[in-house]
Amino acid sequence: MILLFWILLLIIFYSFFGYGLLLYGIIRVKRLFRKQKTQSLPPAHRLPTVTLLIAAYNEEDYIEEKIKNCRELNYPQELLELLFVTDGSSDSTPDKIAQHADITLFHTPGRSGKMAAIKRVMPHVKSEIIVFTDANTFLNTDALLKLVAHYQNPKVGAVAGEKRIAVAEKADASSAGEGFYWKYESALKKWDYELYSNVGAAGELFSIRRALYQPVEADTIIDDHMIAMRIAEKGYIIAYEPAAYAIETASANTKEELKRKIRIAAGGIQSIVRLKKAANPFHNPVLTFQYISHRVLRWTVTPFFMILLLLVNGFMALSKKYPDLYTWFLYGQLCFYLLAFLGFLFERKNIKIKAFFIPYYFVMMNYAVMAGIFRYFGKKQSAAWEKSKRK
Repeated sequence: MILLFWILLLIIFYSFFGYGLLLYGIIRVKRLFRKQKTQSLPPAHRLPTVTLLIAAYNEEDYIEEKIKNCRELNYPQELLELLFVTDGSSDSTPDKIAQHADITLFHTPGRSGKMAAIKRVMPHVKSEIIVFTDANTFLNTDALLKLVAHYQNPKVGAVAGEKRIAVAEKADASSAGEGFYWKYESALKKWDYELYSNVGAAGELFSIRRALYQPVEADTIIDDHMIAMRIAEKGYIIAYEPAAYAIETASANTKEELKRKIRIAAGGIQSIVRLKKAANPFHNPVLTFQYISHRVLRWTVTPFFMILLLLVNGFMALSKKYPDLYTWFLYGQLCFYLLAFLGFLFERKNIKIKAFFIPYYFVMMNYAVMAGIFRYFGKKQSAAWEKSKRK
């Protein structure tokens, strides 16, 4: 029982914190022998052509501001194409885009999902680099320049930007938890790239070489992750550029954030089933180490191990056969889940205390993984867009 307890605890700790600590330690040693990766901008005459591809579904509230943001980007206009695909939109989104003659618009009334929409328009893209971004996120002025700088390295096949969550001073659970999570994820992505490669990309902002694009299945749930990882499976690096970032508000509430997380979890387990090369250590051992440590453990066994650890620890404490250390471990677990429960209650009463919301978000995130796994294998998850309401 003691061995089981420690195995569970170590896997849980490694999944959420241990990998980050190990990765940082490896990076510190690596820096002693090799300089950090830096990328200077290529000269203006060597800048690649870029298509900014935005899939927008019923985004009439954001679309004009998104177009304005696209026009403010610091990139030569003669090298930049703006392409919107609005398949399935039933509001005024397509009409508002159509008013801009210099923007390429694709629209069909049928709704087949984001990946199906992207697959439909990809044959029309002729630029060297494709940058994917969401309609409800806004890019910093130099985002495109920062992304394309990495393509001077022929080993780089994709570049992920940074996702930032706008968090108010008095944030609720979805804002505080999501903001904290993405700050930690950004640090892991930075270290992943410094070691070798990122293991995925967020759809808010990422780019690829058009020549490396490989169509993924139309029923793909998290298209951004799959598109990037298929390129990594070919032996190319997914770079990370924190100076290219997309800002969006947090989910409107934890209900909306939970819906989004369940969908991502279902897509995560789908991607694990399909990305066989990434999980094969004989294909690319470093990529596999990063992929399993950063993604697979979190998206599969870890949430279930958290429940099992609580049960095992409870049995050990109640049996009185084990040292007091295990009773204190149980108290620690119970205190953590109590904080999470208080965070849940405080959010319902609109009491905003960040210290309670982060444990609440953490528990909710792991519940979402379990729900997403059951949804995927129960074949209840559609690839059609499921918009989460934002603040």
